[in-house]
Amino acid sequence: MKDSTQLLSAVVVAAGLAAGGWFAADAFVRARAAERFVTVKGVAEREVQADLALWPMQFVVAEDDLARARVRNAEGAEKVTAFLARHGLGSQQVELQELDVLDTQAQRYGGAPAPRRYVITQTIMVRSANPQTVFDASQKIGELVEGGVVLSSEGQWSAGPTYLFTKLNELKPAMIAEATANARQSAEQFAKDSGSTLRGIRQANQGLFVILPRDQAPGVQQERQRTKIVRVVTTVDYRLGG
Repeated sequence: MKDSTQLLSAVVVAAGLAAGGWFAADAFVRARAAERFVTVKGVAEREVQADLALWPMQFVVAEDDLARARVRNAEGAEKVTAFLARHGLGSQQVELQELDVLDTQAQRYGGAPAPRRYVITQTIMVRSANPQTVFDASQKIGELVEGGVVLSSEGQWSAGPTYLFTKLNELKPAMIAEATANARQSAEQFAKDSGSTLRGIRQANQGLFVILPRDQAPGVQQERQRTKIVRVVTTVDYRLGG
C-alpha cells in the first residue's frame, strides 16, 4: 500500500510539472506571437553644393644665403596673393600661415649634401564661401608656375582645394521625415503581402547622416567634389497584427 501511495504521488507530481511546463511554453509562444514585428529601412538623399572652400597653397624657395631666401619668399607670397586677387579671391579670403625655415647643414643625418643650404616653406590658406571661384582659380595654377613660384607637392598640400558642405542641420528635419515615411511605406507593403496589419512602432533608429561624393567611383573623395550627396538611413521595427 505504501509503495502504491508513493507511486501515485510521483505520478501526480510529474503530471503537475508537465502541465506547468505546457502552460509556460504556451505563454511563451503567445508572447512571441504578440511581439511579431517587421524591420524596415527608409532612405532619404539630397544632392547639395559645397558652400565653403579651403585651399592651402604651399610654396618653397631655396638659397645659400638666408637673407636672399627671405626676400624670395616675400616675392613668392606677393605673387601668390596677386594671383588669387586676379581670380576673385581678395585679402579677406587669404591668410598667411605656417612659415618653416630649414637649414640643411644643421641636419644630423648623413647623406649627400643639399643643393641649397636654406629652404623656406610658406603656406597661404584660402578660405572662401564661393567654392566655384576657388575651383576656377585652381584650374589656372599654371600661371604661378610660369611666374617662377615653386609649389610644394608634399603631404596633404598636394591635393588642391577642399570643398565642404556646412548646412547639414538645415536638411535634417525634412530628410528624417522623408526617410521615416519611406520606411513606413515598406512596412505597409510587407504587412499587405503577408496578410497582416501594421501596428505601432516597436523600436526606431534614426541612423547617421553621411556626406558622399556625387561621383562614387573608387578613390574619389567627397572633400574634392563640389557636388555631394547627403544620405540618411532610418531603421524602424513595426509591430504586426494578424
